[in-house]
Amino acid sequence: MHVQPNLSATAFLIADAARAAMLMALTDGRALPAGELAHAAGVTAQTASSHLAKLLDGGLLSVEQQGRHRYYRLADPQVALALESLASIGARGTVRRKAPTRDARKLRLARCCYDHLAGQAGVAITLGLMERGFLLPASDKTFDVTPAGTAWFGSMGLDIDALRPGRHGIARQCLDWTERRHHLAGPLGVGLLDLLCSKGWLRRAKASREVQITPDGWAGLREQLGLTPESIERAGQRADEPES
Repeated sequence: MHVQPNLSATAFLIADAARAAMLMALTDGRALPAGELAHAAGVTAQTASSHLAKLLDGGLLSVEQQGRHRYYRLADPQVALALESLASIGARGTVRRKAPTRDARKLRLARCCYDHLAGQAGVAITLGLMERGFLLPASDKTFDVTPAGTAWFGSMGLDIDALRPGRHGIARQCLDWTERRHHLAGPLGVGLLDLLCSKGWLRRAKASREVQITPDGWAGLREQLGLTPESIERAGQRADEPES
């Protein structure tokens, strides 16, 4: 007997606006209590509890108990990938509906995509690595790391050989939902985000998916990859242009 995936049940869970808001609030990899998720979705605690139970039953969330509190997180990185992919489908049609808010602009510049860097900065860094021959696009939405790339990452303090490959190797292409281009994901993407945070180049916000680029970060990105605020903004503007 051929078993079909139950896409309709998963789609039903994500289609609800409150549940979708809760899921998106967790796409930076954090675990959050029900109260914060209720606030993110704009619903009461009782309503949030009902939604969370459905998401748990549907396999989209996991929960852990700490004392009297329960903390919810996405069940695995594949859920985050599915959410980002779905968001990218509608992004082109919604970009110009209204001027983005200040918070939306910050998220577009740099944000966490579960456990790696996304947004304009994530895409620009990935393009910079490709332009310098450190990464090469490969089959099955992956990247190959060249010998020059291995040396560069090593000089930055990231040992490629120490990374544990995932299902798609150490470097995966992840479609960015605001930029509609690929950024670096997989163990290498995770390691790079952790490295840049440890260097003080990036700072993860405590209460959102936002990632802040510090003055040291801008200086380092310019020195290493030739990136400036202007060049990243221009890259974002090109992403908004309609395809011919």
